[in-house]
This record gives sequence, structure tokens and C-alpha cells, in this order.
Amino acid sequence: MHPLEEKLDYRFQDPQLLERALTHSSYANERLGGALESNERLEFLGDSVLGQVTADHLYRSHPDLPEGDLTRMRAALVCEEALAKVARRWGLGEYLRLGRGEDQNGGRQRDSILADAVEAILAALYLDGGIAQARRTIRAFVLSQEDQAGEGRDYKTALQELVQRTPGHTLRYALLRETGPDHCKAFWMAVTLDGEQIGAGQGRSKKEAEQQAAKMALEGLKKHK
Repeated sequence: MHPLEEKLDYRFQDPQLLERALTHSSYANERLGGALESNERLEFLGDSVLGQVTADHLYRSHPDLPEGDLTRMRAALVCEEALAKVARRWGLGEYLRLGRGEDQNGGRQRDSILADAVEAILAALYLDGGIAQARRTIRAFVLSQEDQAGEGRDYKTALQELVQRTPGHTLRYALLRETGPDHCKAFWMAVTLDGEQIGAGQGRSKKEAEQQAAKMALEGLKKHK
């Protein structure tokens, strides 16, 4: 049994589906004169399966939420950063089939590659075990992060909406510092209100660090209301 199957708690009837899901285009292009199929087609299908299952879950679980909040929550659950976290829970980087150049440039830790591979694996599960198996995996690994989806809205949007209740104020985000090699950077961002820092956060991307800064600012502003 493939070690990844143990983490997924599923044994593939067609193991080649899993191998294809792990095959990045850089690897496929280096083998058999580019005739080897990469995971891009599976990624396309997996994106749709993930979106459908997530939308269905949110619609049924939150009957009182308006369309805008459901859309924001879905976006937070299926975004690149969220799927890359799922990939890291699986230790997916070590199983990917990458071309030599992509591998040497830190592709095994790149969020975009990891997220695409997660979508490809979800498609492989769907093709091999049907929608029920895909749904089980999505519920266990993607929808389990629902509490981190900002209760239907991202922190930056929530902070902007709070500040806009009183006209004339200006929010800005600024990079404080960044550390680490290109394939594993850490960023620190600050958010200011009318020039005064009200929050700071750290993340693996500027976007993630901005979200953490906005979260801190929200918590502070609500305490002083």
C-alpha cells in the first residue's frame, strides 16, 4: 500500500490514478518526450469536485448566512493557502514527482504546486471511489478547517467594513520584514489606521501575514469599543 494511501485512509483500485495525481508537469515534460500525462487534467476536475462539495456543505450548514458570506467562506476554505495546509498534513511534498529543476528550486514546498496536487488527488479519489469517497476526504481534511475561515468573511474584509462605519479613516498594510530562503520565506506585516499601527502578523506569504495583522487589529478595536 502506498504510504500516502494510509494517510488518506483509502486504497486505490487503480493505483495509476494516484501516481498521475502526484505527477507535476515539470516531471512529465522530462519523461517520454513529454508524452507522460501530468496531473493538470485531474486538477481541473478536482477543483470542480471540491467547489461543489464545499458549496453544498456550506449551503446546508448555514441556512441563515447570505450569499456574500457563503462565497467568502467557500473562498477561504478552497484557497491556495488552505489547500497547501492540507497538503502539508499529508506530507505531500515528499511524494510529488517533480522535474529536476522544479525540485531543486523548492517545488516540494511551494503552495501553488501543493494546492494543485491536492485538487488532483481529490479528482483521483472521485474517479476511483465515487463522489461519496471524495466527500469523505474533503470533509475530513478541508471542511475541518471551517472554523479558521473567518466565520464567513476574511479578517481584512471584516476590518475594512468595521473602519468604514466611520467615514474619513485610512487603513494601510506595510511589510515590516521577511526572512528565510525563497522557497520557505516568512513575512511580517503591519496594519495602520490613520498612520498608527493597530496590528501586526506573521505568515508564509504577505497575504497570510496581512490576515493575521487584520485579525489582531479587529480584536483590539472590538475590546476598546
